[in-house]
Amino acid sequence: MHEIAPPLTPPVRTLMGPGPSDIHPRVLQALALPTIGHLDPYYLETMDRLQGMLRQVFKTKNQMTMAISGTGSAGMEACVHNLIEPGEGFLACVNGVFGGRMAEEARRAGAEVATIECPWGQVFSVAEIEEALHKHKPKVVGIVMAETSTGARQPLQEIADVVHDAGALLLVDAVTALGGILVEVDQWGIDAIYSGTQKCLSCPPGLAPISLNERAMEKIHARTTPCRSWYLDVSLLSNYWGSDRTYHHTAPINMTFALYEALRLILEEGLEGCFSRHQRHHQALKAGLTALGLKYAAQENFQLPMLNAVLIPEGLDDATIRGGLLKDFGIEIGGGLGVFKGKAWRIGLMGYAARAENVLKFLAALEQLLLRNGHSCSPGCSIAAANEVYSGCGV
Repeated sequence: MHEIAPPLTPPVRTLMGPGPSDIHPRVLQALALPTIGHLDPYYLETMDRLQGMLRQVFKTKNQMTMAISGTGSAGMEACVHNLIEPGEGFLACVNGVFGGRMAEEARRAGAEVATIECPWGQVFSVAEIEEALHKHKPKVVGIVMAETSTGARQPLQEIADVVHDAGALLLVDAVTALGGILVEVDQWGIDAIYSGTQKCLSCPPGLAPISLNERAMEKIHARTTPCRSWYLDVSLLSNYWGSDRTYHHTAPINMTFALYEALRLILEEGLEGCFSRHQRHHQALKAGLTALGLKYAAQENFQLPMLNAVLIPEGLDDATIRGGLLKDFGIEIGGGLGVFKGKAWRIGLMGYAARAENVLKFLAALEQLLLRNGHSCSPGCSIAAANEVYSGCGV
């Protein structure tokens, strides 16, 4: 007789880590819609509309804008492996875990990889990138717009010009950025960009929106060697996501429905409204954390609103506090990665999680745990500081 596993009863959590984020009920409902075929006329129409909404969120007219079947890392792998041929130069800008991951992906694609680095929590200047371009002469430059491991926001507006002047393509990691802060693919001259569904889009993990402009597609079509990944080969995927709809693989139908609804929610709110909501709740959270004596890991004026990385005060144990938040309050936050392991907490306010009730619940829980573990702060100070911000912006 077969042993049958018990039914699924996942706990209800408040997801305030670096991803996945809280999922809007409408997105969960979309997941439960009837599954249809991936070449069904209704699904093909859905793909068209999904592409149209992605173009609006990316702020682009790029024809090749689509959702890769896989998580954000699949988006990274698709962009890197399609844009780079073995032996070509790739310059990776590394100021955290995910810049380093892009460099490793380029090595595995056979690129000659050079890196420039700056301290974690800081961002690159245009001059630093320009100097590296003259030195290494890469074909592609990879940079992270929103470094999830540090909470640092990398300005991009002037970088594309120096990259293009050097004859290279600009590849941007927007996994945490898309849907939380302004992303201007066309205006900023970004050649290729990838994201993930599980961050500010507030959709379950499983799809990776990407967008490639004409310069990037020309590079892909001019390859002298095939892309090393058949599954992620854009020259093949473009036949499925383009007008031909030629079968390539079985798309994740219900995840497409979920992303479709997630994008509808963002566009209903309006991009500016969405960005200002993330900023408003970030300011309230930051006021509360500052009242508790916590300091941000990213440099001032370059801090992400949706990923708040704060340094753990001396004498407090990382696992004790995070474990207490999860066990006693059902709140998940993230620990530090790399050089920040055991030294930082990563607090997400992404998409549907960016709400006043989450901010206030989290601050109350954190304050209680800090006091319980010997941290000195005035009871109620974090809530008072956050509410002062909210009262000033009409929340």
